[in-house]
Amino acid sequence: MSLRWLILILVDVVLALLSLYSAAVARLGYQEVAGKLFATSTFYTAFVFVLAILFASHLMDTYDFDRNTRKREIIINTLLGAATSFFLLSIVYYIDPAIMLGRGVLVISIAAFALLQFIWHVVFYLVGRHNPRFSRRVLVLGTGPLASQVGEFCSAHNRNYTLAGYALCNCNGASDNDRQGEGIVVPHDQIVGNADDLMAATRQAQADIIVVALSERRGVFPLRDVLRCKLNGFEVMDAPSFYELIHGKLMLEHITPSWIIFSSGFRRPIYFSLCKRYIDIVLSLIGLFLTLPFFPLIALAIKLDSPGPVFFKQVRVGNKEKMFHLYKFRTMRQDAEAKSGAIWAAKNDPRVTKLGGLFRKSRIDEIPQLYNVLKGDMSFVGPRPERPEFVEKLKQVIPYYSKRHFIKPGLTGWAQVRYPYGSSVEDAIEKLRYDLFYIKNLSPFLDTLIFFETIKVVLFGRGGQ
Repeated sequence: MSLRWLILILVDVVLALLSLYSAAVARLGYQEVAGKLFATSTFYTAFVFVLAILFASHLMDTYDFDRNTRKREIIINTLLGAATSFFLLSIVYYIDPAIMLGRGVLVISIAAFALLQFIWHVVFYLVGRHNPRFSRRVLVLGTGPLASQVGEFCSAHNRNYTLAGYALCNCNGASDNDRQGEGIVVPHDQIVGNADDLMAATRQAQADIIVVALSERRGVFPLRDVLRCKLNGFEVMDAPSFYELIHGKLMLEHITPSWIIFSSGFRRPIYFSLCKRYIDIVLSLIGLFLTLPFFPLIALAIKLDSPGPVFFKQVRVGNKEKMFHLYKFRTMRQDAEAKSGAIWAAKNDPRVTKLGGLFRKSRIDEIPQLYNVLKGDMSFVGPRPERPEFVEKLKQVIPYYSKRHFIKPGLTGWAQVRYPYGSSVEDAIEKLRYDLFYIKNLSPFLDTLIFFETIKVVLFGRGGQ
């Protein structure tokens, strides 16, 4: 969680409460509002209001620093967020009238918040977006290709971290071959010190974090200097961990089995597995209850669109590489692979019917997989299950590919909300980076984040497949 993001959220909470209070005073009068200010019902009403405001802002990418770079984009997202929050609150008030705000109070409070949020976000993006106080300074230990790559992460991909410089690793105990193997490929003017006196280099660069980015550590790793910095309060991490922190995925080409073994994560607490299964059962039952009445209409539409069955059944690889049948509404023409055999699904796939394209964009074709979740073949959140024909090929060319089968596959996943449609080995590698990140960092918070991101994908067509 970045400091920028946290500040935006906290100030938005204050502005939402201020807007609600001002609207209530304007419509009801100070005396009436003051008499109910500390009542339990007032707390719940305010809590629901703020939660709806924040959720709507999240849906509209109001807190996305890369999307909101112009005033026009900020005002559009603010207005859309206000409209969405009004819609969400209307649904909540219909379900529970006890916490309902008066129409006048609701309209005034949302309008006031939209105005205040727009002003606040414009000021924040103009003044604080590139303020170095909101970013952590990174000293990269190393000057080779890996160090250069880490420097690019700081310079181009993330505003929460600023490159403070590079420390040349040229230890006295290193052989000439070791020194030549690392080389210097970073700009010489950005080398701020030597690893022989890493503490001085770190302080001179005013760094907060030291990232160890040595392509080869044998004989050149300055153990004593790094340990000294660590004991003096500086954060130290290796390049794969820093890459994971910035991108939300794993650096497959630079991780080893020992890194996986000794890194934090890759744990599955029994309480989390039980809780996750319970939530899967409850949500799948609710989902089936809500969608089953529409099955006849969907079936009729599929039949009218193209000849063939309504449902599509296909073998997929599940938890611990156990095979299971995955169910979907049919979106391709019948016998689409009769001649070609198993091939990657592609964007704008000619095998997809007209109605099937609509179903895929809206994710309607995935609804029957609620049955897979209820059976226990799948979970709501997890890596998407692949076909066994592709799995065998990918295991031979992609390191650690089989590790994605250590948990149940999911209806949606981290790779699906972070990466666009993939139909090649290169895309499979990129998605594996995200899948392994999810497996490493399993938590209720991450599942909740993926759930909200999936809503954005379904509603606005963002993200992956």
